[in-house]
Amino acid sequence: MEFRYFMPAELYFGEDAVLKNKDIFKAIGSKALIVTGRSSAKKNGSYDDVTQALSETGVEYLLFDEVEENPSLETIEKAADIGKANQVDFVIGVGGGSPMDAAKAIAVFIKNPEINTDNIFSGKELESIPVVAVATTSGTGSEVTQYSIVTSNIEKTKKNLGQIVFPKAAFLDYKYTYDLPYDITVNTALDAFTHLVEGFLSSKSTTISELYAEKGFELFKDCFERLLDKELDREFRSNIMLASALAGMLISQSGTSLPHGMGYPLTYYKGLPHGLANSVLTMEYLKSFKDKTKIEKMLDLLQLDNLADLEGIFKKLIDVRVEITEEEIMEYAKNFLSNKDKLKNHPEEVQLEDIVQIYSRSLCGEVL
Repeated sequence: MEFRYFMPAELYFGEDAVLKNKDIFKAIGSKALIVTGRSSAKKNGSYDDVTQALSETGVEYLLFDEVEENPSLETIEKAADIGKANQVDFVIGVGGGSPMDAAKAIAVFIKNPEINTDNIFSGKELESIPVVAVATTSGTGSEVTQYSIVTSNIEKTKKNLGQIVFPKAAFLDYKYTYDLPYDITVNTALDAFTHLVEGFLSSKSTTISELYAEKGFELFKDCFERLLDKELDREFRSNIMLASALAGMLISQSGTSLPHGMGYPLTYYKGLPHGLANSVLTMEYLKSFKDKTKIEKMLDLLQLDNLADLEGIFKKLIDVRVEITEEEIMEYAKNFLSNKDKLKNHPEEVQLEDIVQIYSRSLCGEVL
């Protein structure tokens, strides 16, 4: 048995985590760039908590609140220029996956003034200034991973920045999720579930990473029931946020696999939210496995009899309709097959026809 384990993010979980642990900010830096979307962080109370914590500990800050869903490199470069001009020494990402991922990328751009949208994917290993993550959804797991998923409009796709940027500290307060709409709650929860599935089945899975998956699946048994019954109470919000964090810890070790890589063009070209893009492909991905030993273990942890039971849950939670042509599917499949990083995480050999079948059956109900 051989594996490497590295997860340096310091995690603070629970109600009022930001204010109860406010001295963490002062220990990290003296001037912060707060990175958020346009409105949600201000509505759910997370922005107020962060600014109060910074004010009470004497940390200066400025706000960049222009992060869009699936943040573009252009937006990241704009924010980094503001950070550099104001000499910030750390970045705080407040929100769901987009602000947290953007914060990591911005921190890399600030640390490396020579980096821009044209040369960020040169393959050079880069450091970043420190990042703090304040999660306000339960799905992405970005608060405990090294990944930063950005949109490259030049390449017309979403992709990982390719740098290792773990947050120095991560705050998980489920009260920020109380007022999330049902559809966003479902989409983000399924994103977390696909992290558990893909990380658990990854060729890079280890004994330690699987501990996160197993506990995550146990939590999802109850979370699925509450999602179906729309019983989104305090206990649900707490459990789904914990499951999301565990899923993030899992993929920080084992990575994601086919559905995530295949889902990126569905988000870029078809506008599907990230969680939906992954989850709509998940069932056919699972059915494609020749060796279903670990899938059976997963189903056992979920207390489900077979894949049909899991598929029934998915069908009740999501109804995805995408207009897509045979030519588009072929283009997406060929592009995906060139993504060696995603392919190497899949434990079985896949051919073009396998990818085409997953797309076709998932989006059209049949092989085109």
